[in-house]
Amino acid sequence: MLSKFLLKSNSTVIFSGAGMSTESGLQDFRSADRGLWNNLNPIELADIEAIDSNRSEFIKFYQWRIQEMSTHQPNDGHRILASWESKGLIKGVITQNVENYHEQAGTSRIAKLHGDLGTLRCMSCNKQYESHIYLKPQEMTSCSCGGFIRPNVVLFGEMLSKASLQLADNLLEGVDLLIVLGSSLQVSPANQFPKQAKSRGAKLVIVNNDPTPFDRYADLVINLSIGNTLSKTDEEFRDSSLNDTRSS
Repeated sequence: MLSKFLLKSNSTVIFSGAGMSTESGLQDFRSADRGLWNNLNPIELADIEAIDSNRSEFIKFYQWRIQEMSTHQPNDGHRILASWESKGLIKGVITQNVENYHEQAGTSRIAKLHGDLGTLRCMSCNKQYESHIYLKPQEMTSCSCGGFIRPNVVLFGEMLSKASLQLADNLLEGVDLLIVLGSSLQVSPANQFPKQAKSRGAKLVIVNNDPTPFDRYADLVINLSIGNTLSKTDEEFRDSSLNDTRSS
């Protein structure tokens, strides 16, 4: 069914959430084992205030997240999306995820709404670093200028970057089809993009294991795994394209 939407669309955009990363083996952010962090709430550790009020636990938390990201890798779903982009089937990806799996798989046009866990920056001079320096035996968290080096992610209490929002808006310009993959669509303002796409006349498809508050707006809801759904859709799309070629 999804393949039919894809075949009819001249402009398709992907909106991906945590479910895209959990299929690579990552733990969901909202259901992380809080016992690992001395019974502290991971959401509190991802707050801008934690940098000053609880810096050691903040660093420990992001060491764990960076280690988890580096331990796992892109899944078949990421690779299929990269293939679709290279073939012109999708314009790009808007993502709530901070892992760099879309980039690793080969997707080039990505609006990373919540930032990038693959890089770090100095809070004073804005010098950029690769995230693996957080994993060294003596983790590097102080820049040569004396500033604190933090992950390039959007923390609670911070605004989304204007650049990522602008890219997302550009991707949705003239969109025919928005495919939501693995998002609960509960986090604002990111969850407004499906409504925005619908208001522009686009079809909305939601692929998620659990129901979302936006299911009632969707033209198609699929409560199955992302990898299997995209693999099946890719096969159906290729079969349909082959049949069109034979009949022309």
